[in-house]
Amino acid sequence: MAKALIVVESPAKVKTIKKYLGSDYEVVSSVGHIKDLPKSTLGIDVEHDFETVYQVLEKKKDVVAALKKAAKGLLDIYIATDPDREGEAIAWHIAEEIGAPNKNIHRVLFSDLTKQTVLYSLAHPSSLDFCQYEAQQTRRVLDRLVGYKISPLLWSKVRRGLSAGRVQSVAVRIICEREEAINRFVAQEYWNITAMLAAQNPPPFAAKLIKVGGKKASIATEAQALAVIEKIKSASPFVEAVVKKEVSKSPPPPFTTSKLQQEAARWLHFNTKRTMNIAQRLYEGIELGQEGSVALITYMRTDSVRTAASAIEAVREYILEKHGSKFLPEKARHFQNSARAQDAHEAIRPTSLSYSPASIKKHLSNDEFRLYQLIWDRFVASQMSAAVYEQTTIDVQAAECLLRASGSLLKFGGFTVVYTEGRDDNGEEDEFSKPLPDVSPKEPLELLDVQGEQKFTQPPPRFSEAALVRELEENGIGRPSTYANILSTIQEREYVKIEQGRFCPTELGEVVNKLLIESFSRIMDVKFTAAMEETLDKIAAGTAQRLATLRDFYGDFQNELQLAAQKMAALKGEGEATDIICDKCGSQMVIKFGKNGRFLACVNYPECKNTADFTRTEGGKVMIAASGTSEHICNKCGRQMVVKNGKFGKFLACEGYPECKNTMNLNGAEQGEASAPDAPLCPLCGKEMLQKRGRFGRFWGCPDYPTCKAILPVSTGLPCPRDGCNGNLTERTSARGKVFYSCSNYPQCKFATWYKPLGEECPDCGKKSLAEKRSARGGITTVCINENCPSQSKSPHPRSSKAKSDKSNPHAAAAKDVGTPAKTAKKTTIKRRKVGE
Repeated sequence: MAKALIVVESPAKVKTIKKYLGSDYEVVSSVGHIKDLPKSTLGIDVEHDFETVYQVLEKKKDVVAALKKAAKGLLDIYIATDPDREGEAIAWHIAEEIGAPNKNIHRVLFSDLTKQTVLYSLAHPSSLDFCQYEAQQTRRVLDRLVGYKISPLLWSKVRRGLSAGRVQSVAVRIICEREEAINRFVAQEYWNITAMLAAQNPPPFAAKLIKVGGKKASIATEAQALAVIEKIKSASPFVEAVVKKEVSKSPPPPFTTSKLQQEAARWLHFNTKRTMNIAQRLYEGIELGQEGSVALITYMRTDSVRTAASAIEAVREYILEKHGSKFLPEKARHFQNSARAQDAHEAIRPTSLSYSPASIKKHLSNDEFRLYQLIWDRFVASQMSAAVYEQTTIDVQAAECLLRASGSLLKFGGFTVVYTEGRDDNGEEDEFSKPLPDVSPKEPLELLDVQGEQKFTQPPPRFSEAALVRELEENGIGRPSTYANILSTIQEREYVKIEQGRFCPTELGEVVNKLLIESFSRIMDVKFTAAMEETLDKIAAGTAQRLATLRDFYGDFQNELQLAAQKMAALKGEGEATDIICDKCGSQMVIKFGKNGRFLACVNYPECKNTADFTRTEGGKVMIAASGTSEHICNKCGRQMVVKNGKFGKFLACEGYPECKNTMNLNGAEQGEASAPDAPLCPLCGKEMLQKRGRFGRFWGCPDYPTCKAILPVSTGLPCPRDGCNGNLTERTSARGKVFYSCSNYPQCKFATWYKPLGEECPDCGKKSLAEKRSARGGITTVCINENCPSQSKSPHPRSSKAKSDKSNPHAAAAKDVGTPAKTAKKTTIKRRKVGE
């Protein structure tokens, strides 16, 4: 019979821990939180020192009953919930429910779930950490006060169902401010001047203009570019100076939570939630055949780059055996934590180097394998030798123009044979990526060509998931355990959306963000939110007090709430006043917010139901948006149809609205339907099908619906480029509304591409497989989507100089289905304008 009880959070941990222990221990799971504040009320008595009212969750009553039953008759209870603040709160709530005066409650922390760690932690238990619990309770109360006090204001001022969050709202602000910066941005023209030169030794090389007349080159117009080009053409270029130096690049530290999320987004295209779910499984344990459940990585919520000495010793032995002594530095590497790091846990690393990714691949899902390989490679690389490069810079003088060429040669790969960091795509080439010839100072050069390239400054990019996590981390917003939740919450609330892999605010997000900044500038301030996170850290360390923090916050917050109730602009009910006059009844028009966004409505509603779309001038003045007229006539009342904007884009509506509520699509057919000359016949009843639009894009539907429910995808009429397939490419739409093209023979043929097929023949493979690729910055390239095109790039994957193919490198981007052409397609770039040729 068991003598002690161990309580963990996740059921998956139970199996892993049980196999390490004998019959003296019973292991059970709380399945996460068992208690929380009530949903229907605030649950906080602000008048009596913020006393909280916690209740056992309705769905966890059976779990609590099972915990009490398991604890009955046992004196020692070991609570082994996750080693963070949330885990500490769960531990306290478990102790409250199953603890008794005659029971010994122990707290154990598992940084990983290896046998050694589990046995050591049980042999060296500690007490429940009151300071950690106080920090979690402070955060919970702050979040509840902000959410439950501000959200009702938004219901009354904008629309019901909206919500505000102490941290999430600040994340939305960051995204909105980036969008504002993009909208304000005015592109400036500039020109790059590049000369192609030849020395006595090959190869020819390109040098870029950096100075004219001893001053930094600033070429703003075509005329200036032509003048400089003529100067260079008439000159006799020579080598002004040659600088060669050897530089070394040290490996990055092992992963913290945010770095893991960023690199998984760059290399594996995982969002933060997906990354953390997979990491959770690797931490809790994976079934490895006869060995049973094995925990593969250390705790995955950490901001520390610290690594245990035993792990460093083990990985150094592995490097020596696997790669040789020249890849192993004389001394072990120790990395410095950031000033904000709590350093409660180690960096994320494999628990044991006995389980290489290749050796256990058959036991892992594809996602688990790829993320584990990423963690493994990063950890191994972190203790390897630095990479060594020889960098060369050649300065070329041509009359009064100074040009510069830079290049590098990898002399020793070091850690890069295992791992290189990803980077966000900024459209710029690595300036040291081109080889340079061996030249000497004063050596004359032959001018082969000189060209000017017109360019324009670019606005700041929208945030990718990786970039947003980095922004939050750098600003001290949130903590490792919250990044994934922040990003998923702001999308679920429809305050932001993802377009082409980047965050942008929705109209609702912009409206709510503006109202919150105007009324709650303190809470919405990035620095204030970061300072509050630091205060929570101090409470956890015992150097700050929960009650003092809550009192300081709530005093000002109460005043802000009262002012907001009076002064916050109302986009619901009375609406936001404007100086526009209703053209139907002469009353004032106000701005309201509906399910499709903001619009102008007559203040006399419901007596007058006049509405209109609006725009704002650069000065912020509200103007009625011009309604686009069409040649279509309403088939119900004979009036003109006008173009309107709705939730699913533009459509035609009768100008007699609201008396006549008839709508059509832009082709003039009934809304959602359109006939077409190439319409197929219904495969069930033989009638000519109509083109319709649903939540997943366009499709062909039978006109007799719902009597006949036959549907067909919209075909492009182009053949599938996959060898041996006789299907056609059809237009489809993803769950997020993005159009892609896939084979009509799915699931037998799973070819798919994001790129729009052009029906043009590829000059290299002869197939009609050219497609149009549009970048997030508006650039257009033509790519071949035939996977077997002979001119496809065969270069190794950039993460490893040893990678030979997708099969040998699990971090190569995605399988050969949706999204693959982005990585494998041959590019034919549309040339920019050039002068001086």
